[in-house]
Amino acid sequence: MPRKRKLLSQLSALQNTSSFSQINAVEQLNATPGADPSPKNSKYFVIEKKNSPQLQEDFFNQPCVSLAKSFLGQILVRKLPDGRELWGRIVETEAYLGGEDEASHSKGGKQTQRNAAMFMKPGTLYVYQIYGIYFCMNVSSQGEGAAVLLRSLEPLQGLDAMRELRRASRKAPSRLLKDWQLCNGPSKLCQAFGIDKAFDQRDLTQDAAIWMVPGQDPPGEQDVVATTRIGIGNRGEWAQKPLRFYLRGNRFVSVVDKKVEREMAA
Repeated sequence: MPRKRKLLSQLSALQNTSSFSQINAVEQLNATPGADPSPKNSKYFVIEKKNSPQLQEDFFNQPCVSLAKSFLGQILVRKLPDGRELWGRIVETEAYLGGEDEASHSKGGKQTQRNAAMFMKPGTLYVYQIYGIYFCMNVSSQGEGAAVLLRSLEPLQGLDAMRELRRASRKAPSRLLKDWQLCNGPSKLCQAFGIDKAFDQRDLTQDAAIWMVPGQDPPGEQDVVATTRIGIGNRGEWAQKPLRFYLRGNRFVSVVDKKVEREMAA
């Protein structure tokens, strides 16, 4: 009997030591200076993130203007080939309404090989190139040829990787980009998230490398600024329509409309 009690005592001590070692390992990981509070190198945390609620087709299946506003506050997630994940909160969008919209790539209802994604099911990515070097990313919505341009993100996770990608896409050596400079524009956003033409026509509800999850604390109507779109040239009345939406007071927005904000405050 004494020998049995001794063996049980030793086994209990081993179990306690193992438990404390696991706890200490996690605590040390979380206590590492500058470390992400949710360690992304642990398989347990990766599994937890992958199971986070992902925006599905019913979210994207809404009218273009409604979707452009609904995107504000949602989270874009990009999984890089090396397994790192980039997270960014959407803070600025533009709506392009399809055939009637003179500023849209699908104006007049014209469908081409380039803009085919605009006519696909809601939640399909439309990625196009500008100036022969930069890319812009849109998401199709309800409506023939309608899509929403993602203009700016607030970086949340993977900022070092975003800086690497931005640096690699710029030919000349440059100073270190600040957080607010990483994704404050449609082409900057694509550079920081490693988005190019290969992402055109991908489905945000099915793709393993890019998707969206709900953001916390969705903005209220009073938090959203509606103003004119940027860089669409001479498009008559369509150049003046308030089809750009951004989060008021957010420093990651590309261009602020102070006049409209003063009118809202008044």
